[in-house]
Amino acid sequence: MGLSQRPQGSRLRSFQRLWPWVILLAVLGLVRLSKGAGFADAFALLSRPFWPGSAQREWVQSAVRQNDVSRLELLEQDNARLRGLLELDQLSAGDRVQAAVISRTPSGWWQQLELGKGSFAGIAKDDAVIGPGGLIGRVQSVTPSTSRVRLLTAPGSRIGVWLPRTRQHGLLAGLGTARPQLQFLDKDVQVQPGDLVSTSPASTLLPPNLPVAVVQTVNLRGVPAPTALVQLIAPPDAIDWVQVQVQVR
Repeated sequence: MGLSQRPQGSRLRSFQRLWPWVILLAVLGLVRLSKGAGFADAFALLSRPFWPGSAQREWVQSAVRQNDVSRLELLEQDNARLRGLLELDQLSAGDRVQAAVISRTPSGWWQQLELGKGSFAGIAKDDAVIGPGGLIGRVQSVTPSTSRVRLLTAPGSRIGVWLPRTRQHGLLAGLGTARPQLQFLDKDVQVQPGDLVSTSPASTLLPPNLPVAVVQTVNLRGVPAPTALVQLIAPPDAIDWVQVQVQVR
């Protein structure tokens, strides 16, 4: 009697030792079959208090809005550039020759650029070069198919200019930077930031009354006369096409 109960008790104790492993294997099998979905759900439930709140969501939305604004600005700039090219194309007639900018001087960004048309198109030395909005320089030299332009920003460049509001003359001198210097001929000036600078209405070397620049800052203590820094209306670094005012010969 005692002998028959001993094997049964032994098998029971053996099963009690194995059942945790059986349950573990069953759980692992379920995890494998569900591809960890249960653990993922449990992790999501436990980590919910640490999820980003409304502040983080607002930051993300703000970044999206900023990206949209930046893209809009780029599109507007591209649109303005295309409009400028269209205006050049419409104005190109008679004694104006439209030409593409084919290269710039890497070591002197504000000094000169090369055009894809030359003497075959009627372009000659000292012809005025006009960008979208105003004068940017004069032709320095030509070949049959190219032209080299000396920009108004180049060191040594000097042209006579006119301030329509104050009806005063001045000399625009290049400094090798983005902003040329306006040198006045007398000490009594009434110039202000924002004043327009144009070619003289009586000019014979350049087209008269052609917009050139806008006054940015004024130095009334300049010697021997006041000076001002101006911003060209047509920035040379952003121009791909120009017009050359061919002189009647």
